[in-house]
Amino acid sequence: QVQLVESGGGLVQSGGSLRLSCATSGSIFDFYTMGWYRQAQGNQRELVATVTSAGILTYADSVKGRFTISRDIDKSMVYLQMNSLRPEDTAVYYCNAQTISWPPRDYWGQGTQVTVSS
Repeated sequence: QVQLVESGGGLVQSGGSLRLSCATSGSIFDFYTMGWYRQAQGNQRELVATVTSAGILTYADSVKGRFTISRDIDKSMVYLQMNSLRPEDTAVYYCNAQTISWPPRDYWGQGTQVTVSS
């Protein structure tokens, strides 16, 4: 059972920065794609960024050039550095771990609120 715990959310002004952290329950990066998703009120959950077991990064078009996903293998941590934040980035952000085996299985953290004021 994979456990994920997010932290680092909060209230920030437009143009500001936040770093989200996701603590994982062990050395899972070889077997999982790690990602950040977000869900704004009234909207569906959407992908923000992922990092594969091979270290390949992907980003949603809306965050490219502003957000950076990274991982610390030694600490079993995943991060999301968010710069140049906009009010439309306001959402609950979730850490995700998806197995690379088939069929894929998803694990989720409890989420952390990010609010960007204009």
